Amino acid sequence: MENKDTQIMDQTVLAQDVSNKIKFEFRNQFLVKPLDPVMVEKEFSKPVPKGETKDEDGIEATDYDEVEKEVKSVPSDYRKAVVLKVPAEYKPDNFNIEVGNIIVYKEGTARWFDLCKDTQLVDMYAVVGIEK
Repeated sequence: MENKDTQIMDQTVLAQDVSNKIKFEFRNQFLVKPLDPVMVEKEFSKPVPKGETKDEDGIEATDYDEVEKEVKSVPSDYRKAVVLKVPAEYKPDNFNIEVGNIIVYKEGTARWFDLCKDTQLVDMYAVVGIEK
């Protein structure tokens, strides 16, 4: 069975190989390949109908006196992606992002890049984390 470090290394090599075949360079955005959405458990409040009543005009109304909690598995507000290209204006600091790294960004901040299949462009400042 492979360990996690070997799997990350293989992904980095694959990402570098894909990156070398992409004929674009980017000024201030990362080109990424989004991974499958991460599912998280969230608690929702759902009103419980007590019963229907009619007022003096004959209009029906439903009373909701109680609320029940329901836990559902939903997609996270954040997305993971593999970095394929690093922007030219990116200056690595103590948060060094390289081709093959897995980054985390807020869902909805990236834009689809249709010149390269199944990829997105993510602003440098939209990256909120890197998976170690």
